[in-house]
Amino acid sequence: MAERTGLVTFKGNPLTLIGEAVKVGDKLPPFVVVGNDMAPVSPDRFAGKVLVVSVVPSLDTPICDMQTRRFNAEASGLGSNVSVLTLSMDLPFAQARWCGAAGATAVTTASDYMAADFGLKTGLLIKELRLLARAVLVVDGDGVVRYVQLVPEVAQEPDYDAVLEAVKSLV
Repeated sequence: MAERTGLVTFKGNPLTLIGEAVKVGDKLPPFVVVGNDMAPVSPDRFAGKVLVVSVVPSLDTPICDMQTRRFNAEASGLGSNVSVLTLSMDLPFAQARWCGAAGATAVTTASDYMAADFGLKTGLLIKELRLLARAVLVVDGDGVVRYVQLVPEVAQEPDYDAVLEAVKSLV
């Protein structure tokens, strides 16, 4: 499995990403993660819609909390042809608890904790932490990745305006 360095840090410390990076123009690789109800979730569930994949290390941390709340707030204004999927390594039970406490109903949260299937197939798994790197992907209705934002410092928020611009260009 490929290892990539020099792309992300956590509080200034360099990290290693495992897997081949997903790029603009690639088909989103098929993957299976686990929903809050323990049922499998795959990209097929969102076929035909623009999909925002918001990737966070852990919902129980301040920046991940802010990122997920922001996309939850934005989701309702993006229209019915756009879905937001937030992925982390948090256990599905913890994600469900977080969603309930945050009132997050406009985003789907799912966990990559079992096999790191998403992380490995998109090159977003952090070797040192076994967490996902902070990133946002925008995928068109045909499953083609149209925008990728890998946040270079895991402890910082993504550029929301750039993500929203990419989404709006597809709807």
